[in-house]
Formats: sequence, C-alpha cells, structure tokens
Amino acid sequence: MMKILGRTGKEEVALVYLAEFGEGRLVEFVEALSPPLPREEKWVLLVSTLVGCPIGCKMCDAGGGYRGRLTEEEIFAQIDYLVKSRFPDGRVPVKKFKIQFARMGEPALNPQVLEVLDELPKRYEAPGLLPSLSTIAPRGTDGFFEELLRIKREHYQGGRFQLQFSIHTTDPGLRDRLIPARKWDFAQIAEYGERFCEPEEGDRKITLNFALAEGAPLEADVLARHFSPEKFLVKITPLNPTHRARASGLVSYIDPYRPDADYGVVRQLRAAGFEVLVSIGEVEENKIGSNCGQYVLRHLEAKEALPGGYDYCQAVSEEAAAA
Repeated sequence: MMKILGRTGKEEVALVYLAEFGEGRLVEFVEALSPPLPREEKWVLLVSTLVGCPIGCKMCDAGGGYRGRLTEEEIFAQIDYLVKSRFPDGRVPVKKFKIQFARMGEPALNPQVLEVLDELPKRYEAPGLLPSLSTIAPRGTDGFFEELLRIKREHYQGGRFQLQFSIHTTDPGLRDRLIPARKWDFAQIAEYGERFCEPEEGDRKITLNFALAEGAPLEADVLARHFSPEKFLVKITPLNPTHRARASGLVSYIDPYRPDADYGVVRQLRAAGFEVLVSIGEVEENKIGSNCGQYVLRHLEAKEALPGGYDYCQAVSEEAAAA
C-alpha cells in the first residue's frame, strides 16, 4: 500500500510526490509539463524503481540509503496515482505521454521494470505512450538488456521507446569516478545499441547523455570511434544543482540561463556527424527538485540552503510532518 506523505512544486511546471511503501521505505515520483505545451500535448512522469540507489553517482542526490527493489505493483502504484488523478478512466489522450524510469534507482538493477514495460501498453488506453529508460548499464545486467530488446520489438517499435545511456564524460578514469560502479564500456554499449536501434522499424536513435561538468572531457573523436551517428545521438544537459554535485566540487559546463550560448564541444560533435541536443529544461525545475538525479528528501535531511535548487521543498516537509 502506497501512502502519499506530501508533495512540492508548481502545477504548471512540475510536482514531486513523496510516498511511503511501509517500514519507512520512502520514494519519490514526479509529473511534469513542458511549458508552453499543455498537458494534452506532452505529459511526463518520472517514477522510482529502487528505494534509494546503490550506485552513488557524484551528481545524483538519489544515491545512498539503498533499501532494495520496488515490486511491479509498487512501480505501477506511482503511475496509477498520477494517471487516475488526471484521467480517472485510464484513457490518456496525450500526444506524448512519456514515462521515465529515472527518478530514484538504476532501473537495470530491477527486473520488475521489465514486467512493468511488458504490461504498460495493456494497462492504459494511451496512444501517445513513450517509455524512456535511462541507465548506466551496470555490469552483470546483460539478461535485463536482452529481455528489454525483446519487449521493445514486441511493443514499442516505430519510435515508441527511448533508451538513454548516462555517460557524462569520454575520459574513462573520470567516468569511473563520476559513476563509481562496474559498468559496460563504450564498446559494449555500442554493440548493444547496434542491435537495439533498428531504423528500418522506425526506432529512435539511442541517446548518449552527458550531464556535463566543467573540465569533464567530451571528445568527438572518442565517440566517433565507438558510436555510429546513424544510431546514436548526443544529449548534453546542465548539471543539476544537487547537494552531491556541490560536495563533489562539480560545476555545470552548460549555463541553464543561456539557452542560446555557443559551445565549442557542440560544434565539434556536429562536425563529426552527430545529432546533438542541448537539453535545457525549465530553470524552475531545479528549484522544485523535479529533475532527474535530484532527491527532495536529501535536501530536507540536509536542512541547508542550496543555491539554484530545491526552493519549494518546504511544502513536502510540512505535509510530511502532518501526515
């Protein structure tokens, strides 16, 4: 049974929900819009797959305090809560209904995510359904990814699935420090991606995501040696203002307040043939704490100001205290 302890945010941008699944197992999930688009055009849900996360990425506040995997029912409880609050009959008439397995937890560490993906198309009447799975590709999860390939081919071809690998830098040593876990190297990601992305079936390109920090190399020639621009694109995002990023001394390479800035690394990647997205969302999402890699509860526990982030989190604290 899921119990909602509170929420924070702004209805017209994003709302973060804090929930408990018994025995103090706390998770968060999010619903977000993409202003100025209305909900009928694009609606994004971010759900948790683990209670905490064992990976401990240096920019992610969701790491630490790991208390295990969520069940299929517990993952669906988050989705159901948001769907039924907006569309009680289970019909979701949204052109782009994106469900991201990206709030708390590395999804490839939980096989129940596959069960959810297998069931999703049958559970809701949602022609715009677009699942999105973001992963570091931990070592030892080959079976997960083989099953994911089967599910994608069965349910989500024609551009109806988004797969993203979190990379953050092309420097192997720095990548290991930023993502302190055993994971696939570039050659393994590329080999899998070549099989997963089937352009003849209308598949989307696979995203190589870089939450890029100042001083973190992103070298076009390194990517070009491993990844085909026909099957992979590069997404560069600002580094979210999190407590862990600040403690790690990480500063964002991308300035979220300068969406039209000219970045040399982007020019080099495009010259190498890659499609490049510089993805800058609403700056207000940082204050709400709704972005991937942010975890409101860590901020409530820290009880300290964080410039640029978590300005709305007191709302969760007050509601949780009253629950």
